[in-house]
Amino acid sequence: MTLKAVLFDFNGVIIKDEAIHQQLIEEIIIAENLRPCQDEYREVCLGRSDHACLQELLQRRGRFVKESYLSGLIARKTKAYQQQLETMEELPIYPGLEDLIAKIRLAQLPMGIVSGALKHEIEMVLNRAKLAQYFTIIVSGDDLNTSKPEPDGYLLAVKRLNQQYPQLQVQTSECLAIEDTFAGIEAANRAGMQVVGVAHTYPFHMLHRRANWSIDYLYELELERVQQVYACQVPQKAGNK
Repeated sequence: MTLKAVLFDFNGVIIKDEAIHQQLIEEIIIAENLRPCQDEYREVCLGRSDHACLQELLQRRGRFVKESYLSGLIARKTKAYQQQLETMEELPIYPGLEDLIAKIRLAQLPMGIVSGALKHEIEMVLNRAKLAQYFTIIVSGDDLNTSKPEPDGYLLAVKRLNQQYPQLQVQTSECLAIEDTFAGIEAANRAGMQVVGVAHTYPFHMLHRRANWSIDYLYELELERVQQVYACQVPQKAGNK
């Protein structure tokens, strides 16, 4: 088997913005005359889409809202997120990302993003950071009715890879996912992918129990070693639809 593609999560892997998201979510909860809980954000929201996060937070407080109302809350948060990033002189892109991208490009592997974030947010960050050219596919929260830990985003990413690179005939087992949360790791595993857990959000030892590889920093990923592991494995088709 051969490693054929690398798929990145976005928030917590490419950009260090979880604190911004937590603040904005808490502001929405307060504006709804409800009380936020700091620990609850990590439990409910990390690795998941805004839709899934806000819906569960509201339901836990006995608030059941229509989709149109929830969409309005998400739109308000997206606008506030964009405004916050615009005030930053430099975006908080994680150290080592450009080095890792260079390694993957040298290996001639296509790269994509699989995230619950909205496509507008992802493209805004990638364009400003001058990284957009490296990610040939983006699966965002706009594309899905589900959220991680469901595997749908990763399955859709493989479908789009095969549409863009039909000569590769990519199977899910031939993709590597890079994730920072338990929900993201589970989603990639359920899709049939191996996962690198990067300790941006959770400690190394907690990721080590769930991911195939664990690293503290993106630049620590030894791509050649990972490729050797793939080369020693028997081809699989698990996880494809």
